[in-house]
Amino acid sequence: VQLQASGGGLVQPGGSLRLSCAASGNIFSDEHRGWYRQAPGKQRELVAGITSDGTTYYPDSMKGRFTISRDNAKNAVYLQIDRLKAEDTAVYYCNLVPPTTAWGQGTLVTVSS
Repeated sequence: VQLQASGGGLVQPGGSLRLSCAASGNIFSDEHRGWYRQAPGKQRELVAGITSDGTTYYPDSMKGRFTISRDNAKNAVYLQIDRLKAEDTAVYYCNLVPPTTAWGQGTLVTVSS
Protein backbone atom coordinates (compact mmCIF):
# COMPACT_ATOMS: atom_id res chain seq x y z
CA VAL A 1 0.00 0.00 0.00
CA GLN A 2 1.22 3.45 -0.89
CA LEU A 3 -0.39 6.65 0.31
CA GLN A 4 0.76 9.77 -1.49
CA ALA A 5 -0.07 13.28 -0.36
CA SER A 6 -0.27 16.24 -2.69
CA GLY A 7 -1.58 19.78 -2.86
CA GLY A 8 0.88 21.63 -0.67
CA GLY A 9 2.49 24.93 -1.52
CA LEU A 10 3.22 28.45 -0.38
CA VAL A 11 0.22 30.20 1.13
CA GLN A 12 -0.20 33.53 2.86
CA PRO A 13 -1.40 33.64 6.44
CA GLY A 14 -5.18 33.49 6.56
CA GLY A 15 -5.41 31.55 3.33
CA SER A 16 -6.78 28.08 2.68
CA LEU A 17 -5.45 24.91 1.17
CA ARG A 18 -6.85 21.52 0.27
CA LEU A 19 -4.58 18.53 0.40
CA SER A 20 -5.28 15.25 -1.33
CA CYS A 21 -4.16 11.73 -0.56
CA ALA A 22 -4.26 9.02 -3.16
CA ALA A 23 -3.94 5.35 -2.25
CA SER A 24 -2.57 2.58 -4.38
CA GLY A 25 -2.38 -1.08 -3.63
CA ASN A 26 -4.61 -3.12 -1.38
CA ILE A 27 -6.19 -0.95 1.23
CA PHE A 28 -9.25 -1.96 3.16
CA SER A 29 -12.13 0.46 3.08
CA ASP A 30 -12.85 -0.14 6.76
CA GLU A 31 -9.49 1.22 7.86
CA HIS A 32 -9.18 4.60 9.50
CA ARG A 33 -7.31 7.13 7.42
CA GLY A 34 -5.50 10.14 8.76
CA TRP A 35 -3.44 13.20 8.11
CA TYR A 36 -0.25 13.89 10.00
CA ARG A 37 2.25 16.70 9.91
CA GLN A 38 5.84 17.27 10.91
CA ALA A 39 7.05 20.80 11.45
CA PRO A 40 10.78 21.61 11.37
CA GLY A 41 12.45 20.35 14.52
CA LYS A 42 9.28 18.73 15.84
CA GLN A 43 7.85 15.26 16.01
CA ARG A 44 5.24 14.07 13.57
CA GLU A 45 1.73 14.51 14.94
CA LEU A 46 -1.79 13.50 14.03
CA VAL A 47 -3.86 16.29 12.52
CA ALA A 48 -7.10 14.50 11.74
CA GLY A 49 -8.59 11.06 11.34
CA ILE A 50 -11.64 9.62 9.61
CA THR A 51 -13.38 6.28 9.86
CA SER A 52 -14.76 4.27 6.96
CA ASP A 53 -18.25 5.63 7.54
CA GLY A 54 -17.03 9.22 7.57
CA THR A 55 -16.83 9.90 11.28
CA THR A 56 -14.08 12.43 11.86
CA TYR A 57 -11.90 13.09 14.85
CA TYR A 58 -9.26 15.66 15.66
CA PRO A 59 -6.82 16.19 18.48
CA ASP A 60 -7.94 19.11 20.64
CA SER A 61 -5.11 21.27 19.30
CA MET A 62 -6.33 20.76 15.73
CA LYS A 63 -10.03 21.42 16.17
CA GLY A 64 -11.52 24.33 14.29
CA ARG A 65 -9.46 24.92 11.15
CA PHE A 66 -8.91 21.43 9.77
CA THR A 67 -11.51 19.35 7.97
CA ILE A 68 -10.86 15.81 6.84
CA SER A 69 -13.04 14.02 4.31
CA ARG A 70 -12.85 10.91 2.20
CA ASP A 71 -14.15 9.55 -1.07
CA ASN A 72 -14.26 5.77 -0.76
CA ALA A 73 -15.03 5.33 -4.45
CA LYS A 74 -11.78 7.05 -5.32
CA ASN A 75 -9.91 5.64 -2.33
CA ALA A 76 -8.95 9.22 -1.56
CA VAL A 77 -8.78 11.35 1.55
CA TYR A 78 -8.66 15.13 1.71
CA LEU A 79 -7.64 17.75 4.24
CA GLN A 80 -9.05 21.24 4.07
CA ILE A 81 -7.01 23.76 6.05
CA ASP A 82 -8.52 27.19 6.64
CA ARG A 83 -7.16 30.38 8.22
CA LEU A 84 -3.64 29.14 7.82
CA LYS A 85 -1.05 30.28 10.31
CA ALA A 86 2.72 30.35 10.17
CA GLU A 87 2.82 27.53 12.71
CA ASP A 88 0.98 25.30 10.23
CA THR A 89 4.15 25.20 8.15
CA ALA A 90 5.08 21.54 7.95
CA VAL A 91 5.30 18.52 5.75
CA TYR A 92 1.87 16.89 5.69
CA TYR A 93 1.51 13.15 5.31
CA CYS A 94 -1.35 10.78 4.96
CA ASN A 95 -1.41 7.31 6.44
CA LEU A 96 -3.64 4.93 8.25
CA VAL A 97 -4.60 5.45 11.87
CA PRO A 98 -2.54 4.08 13.51
CA PRO A 99 0.15 4.66 10.86
CA THR A 100 0.96 1.09 9.85
CA THR A 101 2.02 1.73 6.27
CA ALA A 102 5.30 3.18 5.05
CA TRP A 103 5.43 6.95 5.08
CA GLY A 104 5.34 8.63 1.71
CA GLN A 105 7.22 11.81 0.85
CA GLY A 106 4.46 14.05 2.12
CA THR A 107 3.58 17.45 0.78
CA LEU A 108 5.14 20.66 2.06
CA VAL A 109 2.89 23.45 3.26
CA THR A 110 4.60 26.77 3.82
CA VAL A 111 2.65 29.62 5.36
CA SER A 112 4.40 32.91 4.87
CA SER A 113 3.77 36.41 3.66
